[in-house]
Amino acid sequence: MTGIRLTAPAPGWAIDADVVVVGSGVAGLTTALRCAAAGLATVVVTKARLDDGSTRWAQGGIAAALGEGDTPEQHLADTLVAGADLCDESAVRTLVTEGPDAVRRLIKTGAHFDTTDTGDIALTREGGHHRRRIAHAGGDATGAEISRALVEAVRSAALHTVENALVLDLLTDAEGRTAGVTLHVMGEGQHDGVGAVHAPAVVLATGGMGQVFSATTNPPVSTGDGVALALRAGAEVSDLEFVQFHPTVLFLGSDSEGQQPLVSEAVRGEGAHLVDASGTRFMVGQHELAELAPRDIVAKAITRQMQLHGTEHMYLDARHFGAEMWKQRFPTILAACRAHGIDPITEPIPVAPAAHYASGGIRTDLRGRTTVPGLYACGEVACTGVHGANRLASNSLLEGLVFAERIAADIVEDRPRATEAAAPVPKAATLVADRDTERDTDPAPSPLLAPEARTTIQRIMTRGAGVLRSAASLVTAADDLEALHNSAAADAWATGPKRAEPGVEAWEATNLLLVSRVLVAAARQREETRGCHWREDRPERDDETWRRHLVVRLTPDRRLVLSRTESEAFPPVHPAGAPDCATATTTHPTPEEP
Repeated sequence: MTGIRLTAPAPGWAIDADVVVVGSGVAGLTTALRCAAAGLATVVVTKARLDDGSTRWAQGGIAAALGEGDTPEQHLADTLVAGADLCDESAVRTLVTEGPDAVRRLIKTGAHFDTTDTGDIALTREGGHHRRRIAHAGGDATGAEISRALVEAVRSAALHTVENALVLDLLTDAEGRTAGVTLHVMGEGQHDGVGAVHAPAVVLATGGMGQVFSATTNPPVSTGDGVALALRAGAEVSDLEFVQFHPTVLFLGSDSEGQQPLVSEAVRGEGAHLVDASGTRFMVGQHELAELAPRDIVAKAITRQMQLHGTEHMYLDARHFGAEMWKQRFPTILAACRAHGIDPITEPIPVAPAAHYASGGIRTDLRGRTTVPGLYACGEVACTGVHGANRLASNSLLEGLVFAERIAADIVEDRPRATEAAAPVPKAATLVADRDTERDTDPAPSPLLAPEARTTIQRIMTRGAGVLRSAASLVTAADDLEALHNSAAADAWATGPKRAEPGVEAWEATNLLLVSRVLVAAARQREETRGCHWREDRPERDDETWRRHLVVRLTPDRRLVLSRTESEAFPPVHPAGAPDCATATTTHPTPEEP
């Protein structure tokens, strides 16, 4: 454990449970339902409402070998290719073999997928898939349907839920084992202010960190809170440099920031073409799958065309679908386009890449266990090794589903009970509200960023660590982020308006800075181009040196340590601080955690 914590008031209330699940997407709710069904007292904590996470925004669908002639081996092969030889094959094999039955159990839970005239599940194709294996719902509203079904199941089961709550930090007992979390309820939930959930098992299913960039498909709540919490708790994270930029996001203008409308890959799966302003297709001849090449290849091709033509976007042409197909198959996308003055039935859609999915995250084993005993991670916040350097389309919902079931099985097998768990040990930097007392107990306080720093971080990251990266751009980004950190540290003991006060926006900005600095440090270290990590100054892939994972952790004295694994497979998960199988350690002496 690092002892590093966010500055926050002491908890004013507490809940006891066997398991606390943080997050309410497919990963979090599936875990919670399985744990509750086994008789464990389960609490779900979510940052907004139960149905407000990233899952509800998923358009394309969920990938699984469900169709005639398709097999898990074929799904595995497509996943390994998309991951640019950096997937952990054992993790992928787990995903594709357990995936079909996991989807069937999801259907039994109440999710309704689109079907054919014969009653079979309707399947489509997306980038990187050689077969039609994407199950979808409501045409292009798959995530919304999965979220609806799981939320309904959670409410029917009367699970204890705490909505509108931002998780702060991990609580541990005297042995360093997980003992719960602290959280802040934002005035609309069951409790108000900072509190705690005491539980010997904590599952982080907090989603992604897309809000580190100016333009993203992620909802505003995706501020990397889970990854930041895990780092502060001493857990290892991996592959944060591999941020997938979705190739086809509705272009709303160069100054547009925040969550952008996604134009699902399924539109290309049904035959839409990528074209330039003259109507010329540019993916033909670049890859055997043309517009259905893996996402990193398509995003790079669009970016090159934008550079070549000096424009800020390309076009997706699906006029040949006709009005009826648009209305039946892609009603959500049709409505989003029309809301912004574009009619895809009669004109091409302007598109450009935007931050979409974090392939990396908190390092776990195949049971979702992290390097901190009792702490689990699942979904986009986790790095299981499934995605490698670039996620295969529609594998994300499946990963959340499969590994959620595995986490629940592991927790149930261990069957920790809140009544048997040791009491959490208070940490002064987290629990003490008085600054004079805090100065005595924590001579190096955790400085909070002012809320307005969020926009600054996003612009730094977009300029320096976006689709195109180089040594120069990454150095500039690192220096600018360091300046933000130093400014916050200098203001930590200031009085008056310069000092950031504890609160949701300050905590989110502080989390964004931490994950941004780790991402940039890893991107600087990886001197090659692989998957969705594109180094202009290192355009070739270097398998001999870099067919490896970068594992990152924070030390108690706040040093950032990067290690390179010995192969594309992850070393075993050990308790935090224990030696592992990683090599080529790099230490950043400057504190990487505000």
